[in-house]
This record gives sequence, structure tokens and C-alpha cells, in this order.
Amino acid sequence: MPTLAKPDRRAAPAARDAQRPRKRRTWRWWGRHALTLGFLAVVAVLLIEQVGKIEWDRVLQSLRAYSPWTLAAAAGLAIVSHLLFGAFDQLGRRYVGHRLGAGQVAVIAGVCYAFTLNLGALVGGVAFRYRLYSRLGLSAPDITKIYALSVVTNWLGYLILLGAVLVWGGIQPPRQWGVPAGVLPVAGIAAWIVAAAYLAMCAGAGRRRFTLRGVEIAWPRWPMALAQLAMSIANWLVMGLIIHLLLGSRVDYPMVLGVMLISAVAGALTHVPAGLGVLEAVFLALLSGRIPAHELLAGLLAYRAIYYLCPLVPAVVLYAVLEARARR
Repeated sequence: MPTLAKPDRRAAPAARDAQRPRKRRTWRWWGRHALTLGFLAVVAVLLIEQVGKIEWDRVLQSLRAYSPWTLAAAAGLAIVSHLLFGAFDQLGRRYVGHRLGAGQVAVIAGVCYAFTLNLGALVGGVAFRYRLYSRLGLSAPDITKIYALSVVTNWLGYLILLGAVLVWGGIQPPRQWGVPAGVLPVAGIAAWIVAAAYLAMCAGAGRRRFTLRGVEIAWPRWPMALAQLAMSIANWLVMGLIIHLLLGSRVDYPMVLGVMLISAVAGALTHVPAGLGVLEAVFLALLSGRIPAHELLAGLLAYRAIYYLCPLVPAVVLYAVLEARARR
């Protein structure tokens, strides 16, 4: 008579052991993205609450009401901001010590920043920089250092300004956000501490060099760190001034700047390209009681067109020219 095969008692424990790494990966994924998903949920709720209240015909009327002088002034400020951001890569040029010309660096930085604004940092900041700089002979470690210095420069001034806004206490989040009143000043001081720690390391408070994923990195000297701080603060101030101008100066500039800074970190945490919807949701939630929603949205749409979309056109053209030269 045929005999029945005995079940392998080791199979069940082995299957359970195989599932454990999957469960760990799942929990790690949720842990890494919990904050992002939370911000996305908050933004979605804010948009749903506000979009139904907006009178879109009045938004179009407000857009048509802009004078050519206002739009020209906003465009001029946008050019200044983009030039300041391009100067971050010029600092990277000095930091790394490569021999590319300042004009070449300016073109690459301008192209990368325009694509970063519209497509996100992974595409514009990383992919485009590696492609364009590597074709001009820079090594991957040097490109990594240039990009890292640009990112640090951008957020260094941001931390100083955000700390000032939060400690100032002029911005009160809506009650439905559930943010305790005492948290914001503490967060502002924490932002200052992070910025001060970076400046202290650049001034020689710790080891001059460290290794990150096999790449040896040296802290910038303190004069370069001060230049980073000045350029970054100036850039964020100009960006806030553009929105303030497009809102007709109907809201105090510090308030506009503070809301813009909060929307910037919300956009970075949600990883939404161009912060699409995040910028609008935060401004509508925090300023809709001070300025009509249709005027507020019109100002933000004008800001997107001037600061985001208009620079993308020459950036595409410049990128096509760079690609054509590289092929030749």
C-alpha cells in the first residue's frame, strides 16, 4: 500500500522566517513615509475645504487686473532670485576647485534650478546636474559635493528665517491642525540650533573632514559658510517679496514670508513636484481670513507662472543646446 508523505514540520517555521524580512521592510516603509503621508492627508483636506468656496470667475478677474508694471517688477525679482540660486553652484565651484568657467556653471545651475522647481529635486537637482557636469569632465564625487553644498546653502538661510518667524509668533495655525501653541517657538529655536551647529563646524568646532559613503568631505571654511548664509537669506527674502507684491501688499510682508516658509517645508516633506497644491493649501488656510480667497489664489497663480513656468522655457532651450553640443 502506498504510504502518505509525512508533512515537513520545518516548512512552516521556514515560511514564517521568510515572511519576517518582508514585514520588517513594510514597517520600515511606513515608518519612513508616515510623515509624508500625514502631510499629504492634511493638504488634501485643506484643498477640499477651500476649493469649493473659491469663485473662479473672480480669480480670472483678479489675474486680468494686474498692471504691466506689477508683473514686470515680479519678473525682475524672479530673475534676481534665480541668479542667487545659480550663485550656489558658483560657491560649489570654489569649494570643489574644478576649472569649469563661471559661465558654464551659471548655465548648468540655471537649467537645473528651473527643472528642480517644476519636476522636483530628484530630476532637476540630481539627474540633470550629474548629466551636465559629467559631460564636462567632473567626477561623480565632485558633482555630489556641488549638489550637497547647494542644498545646504538653500536650507541654511531657510532655518534662520523660519526660526525667526516661529519665535516671533505672528502666525497662528488653524485649530484643526492640532498644533499646540508652545510648539512653534520651540521648533524655531531648534531651527536656529541646527543652523548654528553647521556654522560652528565650518568655523572649526569639530573635525575638518569626514567620510560619507566612501566620499571624503571637508567642512567649508567659515567665510564660505557666511556667504552661504547671506545668499540663502537673500534668496528666500526675494521669493517672499514676489508673493507680497503680487498680493498687492495687502498682507504684511513678515506674514507672507512666514506662510511661504511653512509651505516650502510642507512641499519638501510631501515630495509633490513644484509643491503643486501644497503652496495654495497652506496660504488659503493661513491667510484666507486676511484677504479674499480669489485674490489670494490669483496672486499664487501669477507667482507660479512668473517664478516656475516662465524660466522653464529658456531652460528647455538651453538644455537642448547643451545636448546638441555634447553630441558634436
